[in-house]
Amino acid sequence: MNYLKTAILLAGMTALFMGVGAVIGGQNGMLIAFVMALGMNLFSYWNSDKMVLRMYGAQEVDERTAPEYYGIVRELAQRAGLPMPRVYVIDNPQPNAFATGRNPQNAAVAASTGLLQTLSREEIAGVMAHELAHIRNHDTLIMTITATFAGAISMLANFAMFFGGSRDRDNPFGVVGTLVMMIVAPLAAMVVQLAISRTREYAADRAGAEICGQPMWLASALAKISSAAHRIPNMEAETHPATAHIFIINPLSGARMDNLFSTHPNTENRIAALRELAAQMGGRTSSFTAEPATPEPATGSWSTGPWGSGGRRQGPWG
Repeated sequence: MNYLKTAILLAGMTALFMGVGAVIGGQNGMLIAFVMALGMNLFSYWNSDKMVLRMYGAQEVDERTAPEYYGIVRELAQRAGLPMPRVYVIDNPQPNAFATGRNPQNAAVAASTGLLQTLSREEIAGVMAHELAHIRNHDTLIMTITATFAGAISMLANFAMFFGGSRDRDNPFGVVGTLVMMIVAPLAAMVVQLAISRTREYAADRAGAEICGQPMWLASALAKISSAAHRIPNMEAETHPATAHIFIINPLSGARMDNLFSTHPNTENRIAALRELAAQMGGRTSSFTAEPATPEPATGSWSTGPWGSGGRRQGPWG
């Protein structure tokens, strides 16, 4: 059902984009809009992961520089039947995480230092399983496409408003319809984008819980991350709000309503769904057993950090 809903919403986004193109230039405008969308999506397909990782100053780590964190991702990737993604750390006190990449063979996961220092090992496993579920479900590509479409629709609507829409016989909307389309289209595109984002979050919660075998690990992590994210600002996310949907919890605001303008589902609703899944799984839950590998001498900035070989994290992992 989630995949059907996503397909319907993507179809609606495409139709909206073509409609704005028709407003600007009739049938020729629709063709031009299609070519523009194709070019923008090709660029995003190849470069979106690099752009977002650079935007947040993410540093790649490996088994030497972050053995515990890397070991979690490695075992979960094996359990999910995925190639090992690149693993990154973001130096940010707000606990949060995201996945990016055009496909499972070119994917990356990133966690903030705040998340690695705040959550238990089991909770981190739940979060990373959620992010790997996004990769397995190709959500990173879907969200890149929808974000590109939404931006292109807003750009075209602004262009039409500035220069005026097509007034020839190919324009089916008329003057009034054109004005309405110019105003409503960007808003509708944003609503569709956010609806797709929320749909994919619920699907990734379920798939991630199944990957790690313990739905309540993710439920506990979501509660902690949500509480902390409302108190600890993420200045990079505030500077780039269009990227908010990629995080496991909205990094921008403390809004608690599951409404049309929320980038994420309500956290309480997500936890309730995970509790229901845990009850359904019952005795079928499995434990996450990976232990951090004994690291070789580390090099680089993470050698003395809480997750590098030069020091041990205090808390459940200590």
